[in-house]
Amino acid sequence: MIILGIETSCDETAAAVVKEGVTIAASVVASQIEVHHRYGGVVPELASRKHIEAIVPVVDEALNKADLFLRDIHAIAVTRGPGLVGALLVGFAFAKACAYALEIPWVGVNHLEGHINSVFLEPDPPSFPFVALLVSGGHTSVYHVTSHITVELMGQTRDDAAGEAFDKVAKMLDLGYPGGGVIDRISRAGDPARIKFPRTYLDKSGFDFSFSGIKTAVNRYIMNHKDHIKNQIPDIVAGFQEAVIDVLCYKAIRAAMQKGCSSIALVGGVAANSRLREKLRSDARQKGIDVHIPSLHLCGDNAAMIAAVGYHYLKAGIVSDLQDDVFSRNPLPR
Repeated sequence: MIILGIETSCDETAAAVVKEGVTIAASVVASQIEVHHRYGGVVPELASRKHIEAIVPVVDEALNKADLFLRDIHAIAVTRGPGLVGALLVGFAFAKACAYALEIPWVGVNHLEGHINSVFLEPDPPSFPFVALLVSGGHTSVYHVTSHITVELMGQTRDDAAGEAFDKVAKMLDLGYPGGGVIDRISRAGDPARIKFPRTYLDKSGFDFSFSGIKTAVNRYIMNHKDHIKNQIPDIVAGFQEAVIDVLCYKAIRAAMQKGCSSIALVGGVAANSRLREKLRSDARQKGIDVHIPSLHLCGDNAAMIAAVGYHYLKAGIVSDLQDDVFSRNPLPR
């Protein structure tokens, strides 16, 4: 089955062609970072307008790279949510129209299930069941995954997502947007032990997260040391990053141990963070747990993961119709 995947949940317009749910024939992502950089974050109205401009060229490019015509596509999978409603509607309406015109099935899928399934686009995916740690700019959650489309929510952030905290700390220090990559790079020159920031575990027996406290702690440190802050930036971001990562790793490994899982999948945009990848692998290895992480180009928002999970929706007989609509918040598990 050849599936066209479409993703427009936030600030990337993406299209991909995936065969049999695992083979990427083409994947194209048009980023809007340059547009939103000056504002220090995503502006929803601008994001929607840019999706409208980009959706047709991006789909055309994906089809050309796959050496296929639209008539060669067997089904379409598109992100239904969660995300920015205006942005989601661009991809969703495009998918509806294409599927209707081509008289082929289509399915609106959950963006977060797409991230979870991104590890199955790699040569050595985990076996079911496994625990997924999903960390991005909008979400931080732990799931027990028993099939491609069956998940149990074990815990989630009660306030800021981890990626959002990275962006806000970067903004406090005038490091630019998005903050994740900048902090990852600058932290390598810092000492994570020099400035200690709090680790918010909440209930250590549970799996919920909270990152608003560490964000406030960093802001207070900056305010109290504003005369000497420039020379301390590498140590500040290294200390902040280590505090966030300590909590993420602890919760993910404990979740895997509680469920008796031998594998953890680290997915989402923050899965690109080099220190998180390193520490989770190291800590999990000590417990006999394997860690599966998608390639960097599959960590951020992309349409290949949408096509991949869409394949499994369709195999299970789940299809959408013209009455379906997008949603802004996450209803996982369904």
